[in-house]
Amino acid sequence: MAAGTGRKKQARLNRLPSLISTEADLAAHISALVTIHPAFDAMHKIAGDVPVRRTDCGFRGLFWIITGQQISVAAGRAIFARAEAALDALTPDCVLTTQDTVMKSAGLSAPKIRTLRAAADAIRRRELDIDNLHSLEASDAIAQLCSVKGVGRWTAEVYLLFALGHPDVFPAGDLALKEGVRLGFNLPQRPGEKDLVLRAEAWRPLRSAAARLTWAYYGAVKRGGDATPA
Repeated sequence: MAAGTGRKKQARLNRLPSLISTEADLAAHISALVTIHPAFDAMHKIAGDVPVRRTDCGFRGLFWIITGQQISVAAGRAIFARAEAALDALTPDCVLTTQDTVMKSAGLSAPKIRTLRAAADAIRRRELDIDNLHSLEASDAIAQLCSVKGVGRWTAEVYLLFALGHPDVFPAGDLALKEGVRLGFNLPQRPGEKDLVLRAEAWRPLRSAAARLTWAYYGAVKRGGDATPA
């Protein structure tokens, strides 16, 4: 690639919004992404406009992501709504003081209750500074979230994507992303997590747009709807 072309590409990247907070921000990032590889352009034509799908920052947003993990978005929303009605408020203090029977009656499983309590306790002890994660590098924010028992990398990365609007996160362990990349890039088999992490390096600093577009594409071709987990 000519030096002039490289400089123009970098200048365009430098003009992109630093966070993905609005539909316009996401559209700008996807517009830059589709120039990286023709597969993304083809995926975008099938997926159409990709919704930004922002989630609340702070404990309420983390509560929503933990609630929805490993189940459908619709089921997650139903449980979240019941939990919000059953608890006085979705705050660390309420989670720590509400009885398990109340939380289970809302549809929360025992492992998710343990994770929510661990996150609430970490916030109370100031081991998890959830209100200031936005000021950290992505790797440091993910590490701090993952220090909470029960919070894995997928949960942490999805929180950065949808609560903080981070522009360069790709949850390579996500099954829908693995299958979406297989289909979109016409791969002979579904890539493993390590392989997908390496492949996604070529999409820096637009990996969040790549994840969002791939979820939307996978949903369009496999389910007739968006597969975004938020």
